[in-house]
Formats: sequence, structure tokens, C-alpha cells
Amino acid sequence: MLDYKLLQALSAVVDQSGFERGARYLGLTQSAVSQRIKLLEARLGQPVLIRTPKLAPTPLGQRLLNHVQQVSLLEHDLLEQIPALGEREQRMRLAINADSLATWWAPVTGDFCRREGVLFDLIVEDQDVVLKRMRDGEVAGCVCASSRPVQGARSQPLGSMRYRALASPDYIARHFPAGVTINALSRAPVIVFGPDDRLQHRYLALHGYLNPFPHHLCPSSEGFLHLALAGMGYGLIPEQQVTRELAEGTLMDLDADSFIDVPLYWHYWRSGGRTLTALTDHLVATCPHWLTPMTDAVENEAILRPAR
Repeated sequence: MLDYKLLQALSAVVDQSGFERGARYLGLTQSAVSQRIKLLEARLGQPVLIRTPKLAPTPLGQRLLNHVQQVSLLEHDLLEQIPALGEREQRMRLAINADSLATWWAPVTGDFCRREGVLFDLIVEDQDVVLKRMRDGEVAGCVCASSRPVQGARSQPLGSMRYRALASPDYIARHFPAGVTINALSRAPVIVFGPDDRLQHRYLALHGYLNPFPHHLCPSSEGFLHLALAGMGYGLIPEQQVTRELAEGTLMDLDADSFIDVPLYWHYWRSGGRTLTALTDHLVATCPHWLTPMTDAVENEAILRPAR
């Protein structure tokens, strides 16, 4: 039988990225946590952690972490029925793309957290890493632009986020005095979220430009917006994020007829328990009020895969 105190130590060390922080999280000494990990490995006859060059779970450790997370979700369901068994606090570890977190996630899930007493551990990643987190069992659910679930999980369409090519009026006057032309696109600085962000490339391709272009790298949704407001470049920004800026005229479209809709999907474990199912139902019911319908976005999913 599995000793869940040992598995709890493994989970804390991985989640907190170290033995010392994991011990502090559990209220134990670092030595006690280290002994629990060693005992777990002795009982299993193989390592559950890679110590160097960077602390990480082994494939067996990943399977155990997946098990721990699902057990935690199921335990919460049981505690709701038998409160005398222990505390009812429920933590749910989820992965989400940065632009969703910067726009619709909080208003959509706020009521759910208050009603269910759930605390989120949110990991912000690009979509490829998000799905890897699911595959490795590190998170119970994730939001990304891919519809295909990993093994053991399901996915639900939520809607799409509309991105518009925006910049400050001064920037547009300096770099696009004659409108959006190939020559202007080849010279105008662009803001790119990160090395895997392809939204700007898709926008340029819509206008027939496929060559390299000058760009800033800014892996922060808030920083991305500030760079655009400062006139440092143009970028594809979620429409929801800039309602005030568009109304005030501090940001403007490069060309009003071009936008990109990116589909978003919710992925969750099939055996995640009542609370995870309730969150899924809540997202499916509430997101249509915040996101654009997914009609055209689904058809374009194969070519529109942003890192954000």
C-alpha cells in the first residue's frame, strides 16, 4: 500500500521547487522531508526525483504526482459528505495561458471559488508546455488553444479570444503614414510575447509578408500592453484587455478589418472528482458570456496556434 505521507513529501518538493521550500510548506524540517523521499524510493526500488542538474520528478515520480493530485480531488468530495474526517480546504493546480489570466479567468471563476471554497495553484505557461503539464500529471486542468486532449483527459470548447493589431496613434503616424503596406511591415517594430508566439507572424502573413521583422520580446501580458502604449511597437492584443484604451484612443487598429480569433479549450482529468467536474460545468456555462463564439476559430485551429 502507498504511504501518503511519503507521497505528500514528494508533491511538496516538486511543487515548491526544492527540499527546503517543500519542508517549510509542510511545516517539517528539511531532514524529515529528505528522509521521507529516501524511504519512498527505498520501498519502490527506484528513484522518484532527479536531483541534478535540476530538481525534477522521474517518470515514476510523475505517475505518483498524477495519482496524488487525483486522490486529493476525490478526498475533497468525501470530506464534503463526511466533514468529521478533516479539513475541507481544497487546492486545485491548474495551468493557463497568460492572456486568459489577464482578461476573463478571474471574473469567470471568482464566484465558483467562493461557492466551492477552492484555492487555485495557477501555472502560467505557453500552450505546448500547458499540455505537457497535463500529460505529466502536474495539473488537474488547463486552458489552451489545442482541442486534442492528452490520454486520460477530456476537452471542452470554451469560445475564442479576438486579437487585434494595435498601436499608439503616434506609432501609427510614424511607421504607417500610408497605411499597412509591405514596406512598412518590414520596418515597423513588433511586440512578440515570446519565441513560440506566432500571432504576429500570422498577422503579417495575412498581409502577404513572410520575411523576418524587427521585434521586441516581452513575455508578460501587462508588459506587452505597456510597450504598445509607450509607442515601442505594435502587437496582437486581446480585445478584452484594451476596452478602455480603445475608447480613449490611446491605442488604435493598424487596420480595422483584420483580426485573429484564437479558440480556447478546457482540458481536465476524467477521474478528477466532483469539484473538477463542477468547475468544468461552470466554465462551459459562463465562458460564452465572456468569449467570442467559436464558429470560424474552430475551422482555423490548425493554423492559429499562439503561445499565449
